Amino acid sequence: MKKKNLIAVIVTGVLVGFAGVFLMIKGNPGNMGFCIACFLRDIAGALKLHTAPVVQYARPEVIGIIFGSFLISLITREFRARGGSSPLTRFFLGFMVMIGALVFLGCPLRMVLRMAAGDLNAWIALIGFVIGVFIGTLFLRNGFSLGRTYAKNPLEGAIVPVLQIPLFIMLLVASPLLAFSEKGPGSMHANIWLALILSLAVGVIGQRSRICMAGGFRDVFMIKEFHLFWGNIAILVVALVYNLINSSFKLSIAGQPIAHDEWLWNILGMLIVGLGSVLLGGCPMRQLILAGTGNTDSGIAVLGLVAGAAFAHNFGLASGGVSIVDGVRTGGTTANGRIAAIVCIVVMLIIGFAYSKKAAKSK
Repeated sequence: MKKKNLIAVIVTGVLVGFAGVFLMIKGNPGNMGFCIACFLRDIAGALKLHTAPVVQYARPEVIGIIFGSFLISLITREFRARGGSSPLTRFFLGFMVMIGALVFLGCPLRMVLRMAAGDLNAWIALIGFVIGVFIGTLFLRNGFSLGRTYAKNPLEGAIVPVLQIPLFIMLLVASPLLAFSEKGPGSMHANIWLALILSLAVGVIGQRSRICMAGGFRDVFMIKEFHLFWGNIAILVVALVYNLINSSFKLSIAGQPIAHDEWLWNILGMLIVGLGSVLLGGCPMRQLILAGTGNTDSGIAVLGLVAGAAFAHNFGLASGGVSIVDGVRTGGTTANGRIAAIVCIVVMLIIGFAYSKKAAKSK
């Protein structure tokens, strides 16, 4: 059984790595063939939750992952409506994970795709991600838990997956209810059907393999188990091979697409993402997949991610890709974003201690 799961994890990693580079070839932004945080940010813009004109598009990749997971869980009878495990805390953890991702400019998946393209900023950010996951495992060792889940009405578990249908229809018909970027990353996208089909496949196989970017490192630290970690390696290798074959590998800090070179904030941004993902029980991609299987707690975490994206752009927390025009540097982190990153780290540590069973027993 373990061997079969390892094969499934590696196959999932290969598929995700392929989809990440192929969708970029077909129109998605540079080094952003797949980025859950970026795509949820774009969906928040499409729903007019923020008004940043360059990041507004209802990404079918998110729709496909959730609905693919939903369909396969129904077929395999693994769909279970469940939730009630500290929902408000989960919402704010998702909110803060998004803040960290937008300070760095990407989720763990995009971090790996950027690494595979030679972006040294992403390799630096990996340090923060690993530290964040490690801190999370220390809380787990001390009994961290957000509480048990409870069975829910199946209708409640189906809300998030089913809502993907009207969202996709509005995207397909270019409904005026949605906003669409005319320039910038939001205007760059692959064919709708191609993106949907590939992401449906990712949702299906991701649900079967339980792949998780944070989970791979977490299991190595906690139980010296590497099978989820090999999924991360598979994504990196597939994307790296493509970039090398197509001479699109560029080893540098400067000049990378939609990235900045402020190393401290790249580290701290991904530290937030790593720590928050462990406390939530999965990275942003894993939260989408779990939401598709009826997990309302993950659905709430996803809503937190969307709300965090809207807040980040409405209040100037999100970083911008660095560019130099006529000798003038623009982009990078913002003062608001740097303050928010520190606040998020402090709040996550407080949550970690507050929900630690050993800490609670010592009071």
